[in-house]
Amino acid sequence: MEILFDLHTHTIMSGHAYNTIEENIVEAYNIGLQAYGFSDHGPAIEGGPAEVYFRHFRIFPRHYKNMYVLCGVEAVITDYDGHIDLNGKALERVDYAIASLHSWCLQPGTCAENMRAYRGAMQNPYVKIIGHPDDQAYETDYDELAYMARKYGVALELNESSLDPESVRSGSVREKMRLIMKYCRHYQTPVILGSDAHHKSYIGRFEQVQELLASENFPQELVLNNSLVKLRRVLNHPDIIK
Repeated sequence: MEILFDLHTHTIMSGHAYNTIEENIVEAYNIGLQAYGFSDHGPAIEGGPAEVYFRHFRIFPRHYKNMYVLCGVEAVITDYDGHIDLNGKALERVDYAIASLHSWCLQPGTCAENMRAYRGAMQNPYVKIIGHPDDQAYETDYDELAYMARKYGVALELNESSLDPESVRSGSVREKMRLIMKYCRHYQTPVILGSDAHHKSYIGRFEQVQELLASENFPQELVLNNSLVKLRRVLNHPDIIK
């Protein structure tokens, strides 16, 4: 399956990634992506950018040569009601918002509490992607998660970084991703592949996720990354993509 874009990537502005925005853009172009998005962490992550960083995205060029450039955020879900760490003008300015649970910002709760957090985040009209829902730290009802995502028009991420043996989310990740695919197939819920690259060399790399998709014979029509038309579904400003 041809992958046309990668939206879950980080720059030095996240505080724990190692390349500039420009370096990432050039790398994405060089590997042949048709669209590239950077999604630095929100302010709740230690070392992450302040809200003003996101408010000024309006000045950013949306093309590099013939590749689309998109400005996003990986927002942190900060409580069990699903609030995230970006709002107001800053959230309105981002092209897309990924919402994720991170244990250093919100301690894992019960399954019911975790699901309430996901539900609240999905009800935010600017959140179109749930990031790495495979995190073993958070007990998750994947049947309910896929159903809610379909209901609220949100894509669930299959995160390449989670499959790295050195990842903090490693462990039962493959089994959790298989459950995500099972229920997404059942409810016809779209998935989106994210590299979660913290170094430019990982941008657009989805070898392990693609292998898993193939082993499960997951329908390509439910994968967003193979179409720029599908990309519009997760953008807050879809007219960027012509």
